[in-house]
Amino acid sequence: MNIEKAKKIDAEKLTALTIRSKSYWDYSSEQMKVWKDELTISSDYIDCNEVYILKDKKAFIGYYAFIILNDKKVKLDNIFIEPKYIGKGYGKHLMNNFMNQIKLNGFEKIELDSDPNAVDFYKKFGFKVVGQLASSIKDRFLAIMTLDL
Repeated sequence: MNIEKAKKIDAEKLTALTIRSKSYWDYSSEQMKVWKDELTISSDYIDCNEVYILKDKKAFIGYYAFIILNDKKVKLDNIFIEPKYIGKGYGKHLMNNFMNQIKLNGFEKIELDSDPNAVDFYKKFGFKVVGQLASSIKDRFLAIMTLDL
């Protein structure tokens, strides 16, 4: 099992993984259609951002992606796990890899917008909720979270 930088040719597989992973939380098919563009990982996205895949042989287990906001701050934009691997420690493995990489590169702060189902996951790593962002579902909000390193 290893983590490697995504290539442009991985875009379709990452999009499919993202949709399967988001669907794990029992969102309706109608809502998933609304999020289609938002959940699409394009080759341009991979080219312009930092995207890393956790692989076991050739199978994709999960991935994370972050955006460099400035020389001290990044935004964790995506972290998704193949549904059959959720709850088995792979998300923790990806987060640890991400956070080690961020620290080694001298960044001091991480921001993210969390799905309500993932807030507790991020809190385990020390993230704090600092606000909320309205989502496309009425009365549903994403938690705006930060971590100072």
